[in-house]
Amino acid sequence: MQHPRTSTTATAPRPRPTRRAGRLAALAAAVTAVVGLTTLGGPAAHGADNPYERGPAPTESSIEALRGPYSVAETSVSRLAVTGFGGGTIYYPTSTADGTFGAVAVSPGYTGTQSSIAWLGPRLASQGFVVFTIDTLTTLDQPDSRGNQLLAALDYLTQRSSVRDRIDSSRLGVMGHSMGGGGSLEAAKSRPSLQAAIPLTPWNLDKTWPEIKTPTLIFGADGDAVAPVATHAEPFYSTLPSSLDRAYLELNAATHFTPNTSNTTIAKYSVSWLKRFIDNDTRYEQFLCPLPRPSLTIDEYRGNCPHTS
Repeated sequence: MQHPRTSTTATAPRPRPTRRAGRLAALAAAVTAVVGLTTLGGPAAHGADNPYERGPAPTESSIEALRGPYSVAETSVSRLAVTGFGGGTIYYPTSTADGTFGAVAVSPGYTGTQSSIAWLGPRLASQGFVVFTIDTLTTLDQPDSRGNQLLAALDYLTQRSSVRDRIDSSRLGVMGHSMGGGGSLEAAKSRPSLQAAIPLTPWNLDKTWPEIKTPTLIFGADGDAVAPVATHAEPFYSTLPSSLDRAYLELNAATHFTPNTSNTTIAKYSVSWLKRFIDNDTRYEQFLCPLPRPSLTIDEYRGNCPHTS
């Protein structure tokens, strides 16, 4: 029989850890590791199941806000430094913590300059996009030319611009007002790899768009006397393929020039559409499906739900 050793200094016996205690300790360590991973990136960390998610979970107030969660910087691009379009202004999130962002080029309308659509730059960029508001080669350029210029602007943005390393060149979209809106349809027809198109009170002599494969949200205005919805926005929408993710939002008490000034309804649904289809962020599906109902700002909304892209 082995006798216990004695010591001049008494020490309390150390309890042996039980199997359950070991399991609890392992579980606590695992939880700590998971929490550490999810908080490391802060509130803008993206979800593990979608590497393109950018920014915190959206709310009604966050998509209606004048500014989103990202701080924004801007840089001017001289028309002398580019070919195929007239230069413009790039708005981009200053943070690089989330990796790259999707990008959008925006064209003004007939006789307009980038100043007429400049409000979209910081508003969209602050939600997590690189946004290029462009000038056209001449203010009289027609929709087909404006479509080519939007594509030239995207190519410059992703290949030569000072912010090209911040952009995911596979996640691009186009927007435009009036003839620029008609141009965004032309761009989507020419480059089906685009992830989103948003024509704003668009004008185009071509009324049918069955070739388009890009998810498209068209804004019309009930009081548009320049491009009446009956001969422009509505037939543009109705001739898009029925299998396409598409939507038509007719602004209430609005005119052809409503998109030229800051507008919460345009911003809210544009952000949701760009997030849903450029970022593949289904957190924004809630603002598009079920279809928004008529309101003080929406005369009519049509579309397909749920979205499949």
